[in-house]
Amino acid sequence: MVSAVASAAACVEDTVWIRGAFGEARFAVELADDPQERAMGLMHRPSMPMSAGMLFIYPAPQRLSFWMRNTLIELDMLFVDATGVVRNIHHRAQPLDETPIEGGQGLTHVLEINGGLARQLGLEVGDQLRHPSFRQARAAWPC
Repeated sequence: MVSAVASAAACVEDTVWIRGAFGEARFAVELADDPQERAMGLMHRPSMPMSAGMLFIYPAPQRLSFWMRNTLIELDMLFVDATGVVRNIHHRAQPLDETPIEGGQGLTHVLEINGGLARQLGLEVGDQLRHPSFRQARAAWPC
C-alpha cells in the first residue's frame, strides 16, 4: 500500500494517492460523485479490502457531515478541501450509528477507508491527496 512511486504514477479515477510525513499510500477507490451514489455510500457492505476506499466528490466547497446509517463496517473519514489537503480526520466511525460526524466547512471530498487504518499508517491533518477530480491548477499535489 505504501509506495515511493506515486510521483511516477498517472492520475486515474479509481486510485487515490495520499502523501504526508508518513510517506505515501495508495487506495483503490470507488467514486461517489452524484447524489444517489453519495447517499448510498458504503451502506450494507460486510467488508472492504484494506487498500480500498470510497471517494465522495462534491461539486463545490461546502460544510459536510456524514453518518453511519446502514453502514456495517467501521470507517475512518478523511475530510478534504478543494486543493486536496486533509482538513479533518474522524477515526473509527461506528457501524450503524446515526450520530452526525462533522467534517467542517469548505470541503469538496471525503475519503472513507477501513477504521483504524488512518492511525496505523500515520495519516494526519495537512496530508495531501492526489486524484484527477481536484482542479489541477489549484491542487496541492497535482497530477
